[in-house]
Amino acid sequence: MVTLLTASRLYENRIMPLSCTELDGALKRYYLSPFYGIEFCIGFPGNLLVVLGYIFCLQEWQSCNIYLFNLAVSDLIFLCTLPRLSYLYANDQVETMTYACIVNRYVLHVNLYSSILFMVWLSMDRFLLIKHPTRNHYLLRPRTALIVTGLSWVAVNVEIAPMISLMLQDLQTQNWSFCNDFGSLKGDVNPLGYSIGLTITGYILPMIALCVFSYQIAHLLQMQERAHRTSYRRALRVAISAAAMFLILYTPYHVLRNVRIASQKPWAGVETCSIEYIDSLYILTRPLAFLHSVINPVFYFFMGDKFRNLLISKLRKTFRKKEPRREPA
Repeated sequence: MVTLLTASRLYENRIMPLSCTELDGALKRYYLSPFYGIEFCIGFPGNLLVVLGYIFCLQEWQSCNIYLFNLAVSDLIFLCTLPRLSYLYANDQVETMTYACIVNRYVLHVNLYSSILFMVWLSMDRFLLIKHPTRNHYLLRPRTALIVTGLSWVAVNVEIAPMISLMLQDLQTQNWSFCNDFGSLKGDVNPLGYSIGLTITGYILPMIALCVFSYQIAHLLQMQERAHRTSYRRALRVAISAAAMFLILYTPYHVLRNVRIASQKPWAGVETCSIEYIDSLYILTRPLAFLHSVINPVFYFFMGDKFRNLLISKLRKTFRKKEPRREPA
C-alpha cells in the first residue's frame, strides 16, 4: 500500500507543471546551457578564423580592418567564457569563485557594448568610403581608426566599471558563494538607475547612430545605383542587416533587464510568482542578445572583400599542400 502511494505521488510530480519558483532552474539547465554550448561551438571557430586570418593574411591594414579585428577579438574573448557557464547551468551549480564570477560578468558586458560600438564605427567607415572613394577623409586613415578604437575600449570599460562595485557588494551579501546575474544584483549603486543609464549610453545612442549611418549608406547607394545603373543591393543588404541584427537581438534583453530590476523594488508591488515569470522572460533574452558573436563573422566576409579573397586564397594553398601528390603512372 505504501509503495502504491509513493508511486502515485511520484507520477503526480512528474505530470504536474513546474511551479513559478522552479522555472528559473529549469530554464538555466535546459535552455541556457545548450544554447551557450551551441553559440560557443559555432561562434568560436568563426571568430578564431577571422582573428588568425587578419594576423597572418592581411599585410596592409585599412580603417575597416581595424574595427573588424577588434570586433572579432571582443567576440572571441567573450565566447571563451561560455563553456564554463554552460557546464555550471547543466549541472545545476552556481559560480563559487569570486574572480571567475567578476571576470565572466565583466567580459560579457564589455563585449555586449563594444560590439555595437565597433559596428557603429564600421558603418561610419563604410559611409565615408562611399562618399570619399579615394580615402582622402581623415577618419578613413588607419591611425585615426586606432585612436577611435582605443577610445572606444576606454569608454566601454568606464561604462562597465560601476558593475564591479555592484558585483562585489552583492557577492559580500551572499557570503561570496553565489554569483548573481546583472538583473539580480543589489548594492549601494542603484541597479535600476545604472541599468537604465547603461541602456541609454551603451545601447540606445549607438543604435541611433547605427541606424543613421545605415540610412545614409542606403541613400548614397541608391543614388549611385541610379547614376551608374549598377546594382549595389548586396552592400545595401549588409548595411541594413547590421542595424536590424542589433535591434532585434538587443532590444528584448535591455527591456526585460530593466523590467526585471524594477520588479524587485518594494514600490513596484509585484507578486513573487510575477517576479519569477519576469525573470524567466529575461533569461530567454540573454542568449539571444549574445547571438551577435555568432553572426558577426558573416559581416567580416561581406564587408571586407580584400580580406575575404586573401583568406580564401590562403586556405586553398594550405589544403593543396596537405593533399597527397599522385605518382605518375
